[in-house]
Amino acid sequence: MENNFELQLASQYVEQTDINLFLTGKAGTGKTTFLKNLRLRSSKRMVVVAPTGIAAINAGGVTIHSFFQLNFGPFIPDSSYKAASQHYRFSREKRNIINSLDLLVIDEISMVRSDLLDAIDAVLRRFRQRDKPFGGVQLLLIGDLQQLAPVVKDNEWNILSRYYASPYFFDSLALKQTPYVTVELKEVFRQTDSHFISLLNKIRENKVDAQTLSELNRRCIPNFVPPKEGGYIRLATHNYQAQLINEHELGLLPDRTFSFTAEIEGNFPEGSYPAEKILTVKRAAQIMFIKNDSSQDKKYYNGMIGEIISVDEKGIIVCGKDSHQAFNLTLEEWDNTKYTIDSETREITEKIEGKFRQYPIRLAWAITIHKSQGLTFEHAIIDTKNSFAHGQTYVALSRCKTLEGMVLESPLQQDAIISDELIDSFTQKVEENMPDKKTLDSAREMYYTRLLDELFDFKVEEQSYKGLLRTIDQYLYNLYPLLLEQFRSKMAVFKNQLMDVSAKFKVQYITMIMGTDDYENDENLQNRIHSAANYFSEIFLPVVRMVYDVSPDIDNRAVYKEFLDRRMTFLEQALLKGALLSRFKVLRFDVASFLEQRAKLLLEIQGENYLLIPHILLSNEDFNPGGATGELENAVASEKNELGINAKTKSVRKRADGEKKEKRTRKAKVEVPTDILYPELYEELHQWRTDKAKELKMPSYVILKQKALMGIVNLLPMDAQQLKDVPYFGVKGVEYYGLEILSMIRKFKEKLEK
Repeated sequence: MENNFELQLASQYVEQTDINLFLTGKAGTGKTTFLKNLRLRSSKRMVVVAPTGIAAINAGGVTIHSFFQLNFGPFIPDSSYKAASQHYRFSREKRNIINSLDLLVIDEISMVRSDLLDAIDAVLRRFRQRDKPFGGVQLLLIGDLQQLAPVVKDNEWNILSRYYASPYFFDSLALKQTPYVTVELKEVFRQTDSHFISLLNKIRENKVDAQTLSELNRRCIPNFVPPKEGGYIRLATHNYQAQLINEHELGLLPDRTFSFTAEIEGNFPEGSYPAEKILTVKRAAQIMFIKNDSSQDKKYYNGMIGEIISVDEKGIIVCGKDSHQAFNLTLEEWDNTKYTIDSETREITEKIEGKFRQYPIRLAWAITIHKSQGLTFEHAIIDTKNSFAHGQTYVALSRCKTLEGMVLESPLQQDAIISDELIDSFTQKVEENMPDKKTLDSAREMYYTRLLDELFDFKVEEQSYKGLLRTIDQYLYNLYPLLLEQFRSKMAVFKNQLMDVSAKFKVQYITMIMGTDDYENDENLQNRIHSAANYFSEIFLPVVRMVYDVSPDIDNRAVYKEFLDRRMTFLEQALLKGALLSRFKVLRFDVASFLEQRAKLLLEIQGENYLLIPHILLSNEDFNPGGATGELENAVASEKNELGINAKTKSVRKRADGEKKEKRTRKAKVEVPTDILYPELYEELHQWRTDKAKELKMPSYVILKQKALMGIVNLLPMDAQQLKDVPYFGVKGVEYYGLEILSMIRKFKEKLEK
C-alpha cells in the first residue's frame, strides 16, 4: 500500500493542507487501513466519529450523536440553531477538545444523512468560528456511496425534503459552502481476480448488462447444500432471515447448549455492543470471528469462518475452517472510548469509559448484508432477490474474495441491483474532478501561507482593540482622559508598526514561498520568520501588557460589562498571538509545530490555567526553549511560579467576570488610575468606600460615585462647602460622610507638608 498513489495523495491532503477530503473507493481498497495508519502517524489533533455504535467501535472512535450531544430527530436548518442550543450542555473538557481540534474524521459517511452533517456544522460553529463552515475544522469523510445508504423515515423526509435535495451527505448545506476534494482509491486489495473485479465494478457503477448477469449467474446453485468443512456463510437482506437460519441450524445440532454472558464494565451503551451480550453455542456450531486476534499468535481475523470443536462451562475450543488448527478461545475486550485532554501532554487522548468482554464470535450460518459491511469471506451463499436498498447487492457480492467462493442461492436479477441516480451523477462528477499533484502542491502552499498569516496578521486583534477603544472613548473620556490618550497612542502603533509592516512582510514571505519548491526547508525563510517574530513581539507585547494591566473603576454596570467583555475578547486573541510570536522567535516554523503550539496555548488560555501570561507579559527578553519542548515547558512553569500562578487560577473569562465582585470584598492593593494626582490618597479613599459598602451592604457607587472619588482626590477640599462643590458628591454626601472624608484629606495634607 505504501506505493499506492491515491493513498499517498490522500495522506498528503490530510497532513499538509486544510482542505476537506472525501476518501472513497470500491470495497476492499484499503479505506479502513488508511484510517488506522492515520491515527498512528498524524501530527494533527483528531477525533474519529461514525454514524452507528458498531461502526464507531470498529473505527476506534465514538458515535456522532454521543460526541456532539445530538438528539435523534431531524435537524431543521432554519430553526434549529436556537432550539438545538438548549441541548448543547458541553463540559469544559469537551469545549476544549472542539476548540483545539484540527481534523474531524467521519467514517462510513455513506450512512450519514445531510441534516446530521449540518447538525455537526452547527455545533462546531457554536464553539469555534461562527462564520466558517464546520467552525473551520478540516473534515476527512471516509466511505463508499455505492454501499449502504442513510436511513430516513417517510415522516422525517416529509420535513427534510423542504430543505435538502437528498438525504445523502453531499447535499449538506454546510458542505456545499466549503471546498472539498475527493480521492478515490482504485487498487483493490480484497480480490485479486481481475475478471471478478470487473464484474463487481459493473454492478457498482450500474452498468450491468446481460453478459454480466450471465457470468455471475454461473455461480447460481439452487438448493445448494454447503459441505460441512466448507465454511460457507449466508448473506441475508433482512435480520429476521439471518436469525431464523442461525436458530434453525443450531437446533439441528444434537449436543447441549451453553451460554456465556458478556462482562460489561463502566459505561457501554447497549446499542454499541460489538458482540452478543448472551452468546449461545453448541459443539459443531459454525461461527464467525468478529475481531482480529489481539494476541501475538494472530490465529483469527475479523470475518474468518470457524467451528466450535468443544464447549463447556469453562470455555470454548475452536478452529478455523481453512486451517483446521484447534485452539482455546479467550475473551476479547472492546473499549467504549471518550475523547479527553491529557493534563500533562495537553494532547487529545481517548479515555476508556466502559469495557465489553466476550468471546469474539457469533453464529455464522447466516449474517445480514448490513452487518457484513467491511468484512471479507472465503465462501458465501448470497440471495439478493429481496434486496430493498441502494448498494445492498454490491455490498453482498463484494464481501467474497473470489468468484469461485461465491454461491448465488437464486439467479441474480436486474431489479435486485438497486442504484440511485443522484449517487451515480455525483460519482461521475467526482471522477471528472479528481485532484492531481499540481492541485495538491497549490493547496499545500496556500495552507502554509495561511498559517503564516495567522501568526503575522493583526487584523483580528486590531478590530477587537478598536472595539475596546470605542468603549473608553464613548463612556470614560471624562473620567480617564489620560487613559484614553494612552489607548489612542497605541492605535497608531497598530497601524504604523504592526499592520503596515505586516502587510509588507506578507509580500516578502509569499515571494519566498513561491520562489522555491522546498520552502519548508528554506533557511532564509526560517530566518526571516524568526526575525519577524522577534520584531512583532517587541511592538505588540507592550500593547497587550497595557490592556492587561488596566482595570478602571466604573460605576455603570452596563458600561462595566461592555468594557470587560471587549477587554477579554482582545486579551484572549492577543495572548495567543503574543505567545505564538514568542515561541517562533526560536522554534522552526512548519505545519506540525505550529498546530502543536497553537493547540496547547489555546488550552492554556481557555482552560483552567489562566494563561499565565507567561513569557509574553513579563518582559521583552527572548523566550528561549533551547529547541526542546521539555525545556520550553519548564521555562513556562518557572514563569508561572514567578507570577504566583497555579493550576487553580481562574480563566481569563472567569477572572474578568469576577473582578467587580472581588474588588468589593478584597483587601489587596487597588488599581490606581493614571489620571489621579494623588495615588496614595486615592487608595485610602477607595478602601474606605469598599469597607463602608460592605458594612452597609450596598453597592460602592451608592456610597461614593467614582467621578466624585476622583474629584475629591484631585481637588483636595478642606471644608464642607468645598466638599459639597465636588461634582457628583453634593449635600447628602457631606451630610453622611463629610466628617470621615475631610479627616482623611487633612491627615493626607499633613503628610505632604512634612
